[in-house]
Amino acid sequence: MTHREVLEALSGLLLAMFVAMLSSTVVTNALPRIVTDLEGSQSGYTWVVVATLLAMTATTPLWGKLADLMSKKLLVQAALVIYTAGSLVAAFAPSMGVLIGGRVIQGLGVGGLTALVQVVIASMVSPRERGRYSGYIGAVFATATVSGPLIGGLVVDSPLGWRGCFFVGLPFAVAAFVVLQRRLHLPVVKRDDVSIDYLGATLIVGGVSLLLIWVSLAGAQFDWVSTTSALLVVGGLLVIAAAVYVEARVAREPVIPLRLFRDRTTALATTASIMIGVAMFGSTVYLSQYFQLARGMSPTEAGLMSIFMVGGLLVSSITSGRIISRTGVWKRWLVGGLVLVVVGFALLGTIDADTPLLEVAGFMALVGIGLGATMQNLVLAVQNVTALSDMGAASSTVAFFRSLGGSIGVSVLGALLSHQVADSVAEGGARLAADGVAPPAQQHQTSAIPDLSALPGPWRDLYEHAFGTAIGHIFLVAVPFAILALVSVLFIKETPLRTSVGDPVKDAIEGRGATTPVPADKER
Repeated sequence: MTHREVLEALSGLLLAMFVAMLSSTVVTNALPRIVTDLEGSQSGYTWVVVATLLAMTATTPLWGKLADLMSKKLLVQAALVIYTAGSLVAAFAPSMGVLIGGRVIQGLGVGGLTALVQVVIASMVSPRERGRYSGYIGAVFATATVSGPLIGGLVVDSPLGWRGCFFVGLPFAVAAFVVLQRRLHLPVVKRDDVSIDYLGATLIVGGVSLLLIWVSLAGAQFDWVSTTSALLVVGGLLVIAAAVYVEARVAREPVIPLRLFRDRTTALATTASIMIGVAMFGSTVYLSQYFQLARGMSPTEAGLMSIFMVGGLLVSSITSGRIISRTGVWKRWLVGGLVLVVVGFALLGTIDADTPLLEVAGFMALVGIGLGATMQNLVLAVQNVTALSDMGAASSTVAFFRSLGGSIGVSVLGALLSHQVADSVAEGGARLAADGVAPPAQQHQTSAIPDLSALPGPWRDLYEHAFGTAIGHIFLVAVPFAILALVSVLFIKETPLRTSVGDPVKDAIEGRGATTPVPADKER
């Protein structure tokens, strides 16, 4: 494809990517208001996020596999339709349960958009040129991340309320559908031996879900050491073990081809993606709570604060993508980016309810710059050593494990946040009672998210300090995961970026970039 043809098709793909990113960011600053309005708890807050991540995690490999078997254009459009249906369910949700269900449907569509955009771009341009277009993806990612919280905050503070946040992405989804119909033209590869591993995907997400349910509910609904805990943990591990067996021995077309991990770059990049998912999603998703509950900001003001992180991500993503396309050198960007992520998380681990906002903004900018140089380039490193016939599976596998890490991070760190806030409020409430301070007229459960504006002054201060300190501790917990991601990247062997979209073995023979060969029996 010529550069103009690529840009025309890319416009629709970028709109689809914008829709996928907006689904997460636009609701971020609305979550405290949503949970308060629907009388939810900290666990409910966590599961509004985890539901989408889990659905995206479960379906990303399936979308990637389907992309290796049928029309990529049709799949992207189907994902847009599913996303739209989920948005409408969430917009009219009367309860937390229905809202979480709508977020699950949204996640099914977002999983497709996240995986397929990368796959389609890989089918159009070579790895060497892909850095330039990855920069555009990073720019859209940053734009959605910047504008999402701002738009969400403005909508929440408007007469539309938080329900309006789920309508925002619909015009972009319709526009993406139309542009792709007119501008994206790719050959359709059809195979007679189609076999999709539904069993493997179901077992993977089932096992992970059992463990996440245990982490989220233990200590509140049942004891950490109890029969229920034992059943959930043992059941989750057994289901995951069964999933590994199915993927290795049973499935004809495994949703996660374990043979891909024989390649050193793929194995290490996937490990780094898991750790980044845990650290990034698990900690940054609670920044809106920090600004609104610990600093007393409105949703709009909280959205403005997010500019510092995503502004750094925007500049870093575009800059690194362009330089990588020009030089073909990519590993130094991964290493440097993760060093900044580690430092940024460590600094954010020192914040509390009294930290100067300018310092918090600087720490967020460091994290954004690091993530911008890391996330897209991990996918690029894997695509560079993958045969075109496995491009969908390999690209979606990286996205799958990053989403899986995000699901684990949001759930685990959310549980830690809930327990720490509950302990702090219970302890502080006892001190206030001893000092003769009357409790609120409507006593909240310590694990609930209160309406701070309705609380007396001392109790409001208590909640603000509890959330401020607990969210700072969450970033400290995320630091070791970021360090593990850095260690994984250090051991990746840098290979020159290929200059064609073809098979890496042929490229190596013809001198277009040395790569790790794909097993002969797996070439098509």
